[in-house]
Amino acid sequence: MTVNTGDVSKKTQKMSDLIYKYMRPEHLPHIWCPGCGNGIIMRDVAQAIENLGLSRNQTIIVSGIGCSSRAAGYMDFNTIHTTHGRALAFATGIKLANPELEVIVIAGDGDLAAIGGNHLIHAARRNIGLTVVCMNNNIYGMTGGQYSPTTPTGEFGTTAPYGNLDRSFDIAGLAYGAGASYAARGSAYHVQQTVSLIQEGIRNRGFSIIDVASVCPTYYGRKNKKGSAVDMLKWQRDNAVTPEQAAKMTPEELHGKLVIGLLHHTQYPEFTYQYNELIERLAKEREDHE
Repeated sequence: MTVNTGDVSKKTQKMSDLIYKYMRPEHLPHIWCPGCGNGIIMRDVAQAIENLGLSRNQTIIVSGIGCSSRAAGYMDFNTIHTTHGRALAFATGIKLANPELEVIVIAGDGDLAAIGGNHLIHAARRNIGLTVVCMNNNIYGMTGGQYSPTTPTGEFGTTAPYGNLDRSFDIAGLAYGAGASYAARGSAYHVQQTVSLIQEGIRNRGFSIIDVASVCPTYYGRKNKKGSAVDMLKWQRDNAVTPEQAAKMTPEELHGKLVIGLLHHTQYPEFTYQYNELIERLAKEREDHE
């Protein structure tokens, strides 16, 4: 199966080049478990920023709490490590204060879709100009392997010792249904495609979400007998399908597959620009009245 990797505007750099340009080397090596996919995804974000030529002083990295949220401490930008589930609330305030900033939120599936779920749907509904990268490892990794909103039905966690009964959230679909103008899904294995999807999300004028399938061999993999980190990455390679392929498949054929690529892209008015236009209009009306 061939997956379109999209266009990447610059040649992919060596990791060492990106480390010294966009990371805080004094905080490395990172504390993620061996084989964790989060480091790959953090690098994808850095590569997308490099390819777009974004200014480090005009780019803000916001995170909440969880394994994924350690990225804000490693990335050498104006960064803010916020409270559990509230990354989007903080990011909204930053974007409203200065709409010209590029605000990138890095969050996990639990942080974003559980305690932060209400912030997600309303930030998407308003189409606020944020780019959200979800490091989705299907489990709460930092706190001991509890099942999360994206744990597949029947899979195991420390709080689901007999199997998870819940249906899992489609985070990208949820955000798009709530009003996001850009929704995509990548994976830790499909690096260049994921970089391209993050780039296009940043370019989009509105709320963008890129749900990236990570791998957690320590908790999710071990509890569900997924094998090593390499085995989990190979699973992504062998089970990924494009949205175009998925549209031709039956529900039975699609079961257990990973649909990656651009899922939705629609143009809506962006909230912070509308907000500033409202302020300017009211100020002019007041000036005319006086």
